[in-house]
Amino acid sequence: MKPLTFRLKQGQFLKEEIEARTKGVEAGVLLSVVAGLEVAVLRMAGATPEHQEIKRFKGPLEVVSATGTISSDGCHIHISVSDADGNVVGGHLKDGCVVAFTAEVVIGILEGTTFRRIPDAETGYEELTVS
Repeated sequence: MKPLTFRLKQGQFLKEEIEARTKGVEAGVLLSVVAGLEVAVLRMAGATPEHQEIKRFKGPLEVVSATGTISSDGCHIHISVSDADGNVVGGHLKDGCVVAFTAEVVIGILEGTTFRRIPDAETGYEELTVS
């Protein structure tokens, strides 16, 4: 596994920067995100292609966990964030999450592996396939 590590600064967009910095990565796994966010945009659990509840949360927020897969077809990341009172909410990372002061991102690139997202008739989503 080859590491890819970078730091984002205030005002940058978390998901958009992860995708921009991993262009051409055939298979990657999100190992760590240590970040504060001004805004978090999450798709909530139970979504279907026909109904996707997307919520916007205003900070200050801390990313307390993040996990996901990365491919040339895009990324699939879930995060949890906590507010100043320690309340935690989590979901599918969407565009528009604004970094507060900093975000430290660590990705492991899996050499010799390819992740693709192929449409799945059962779920209605593009699902992970590995080769």
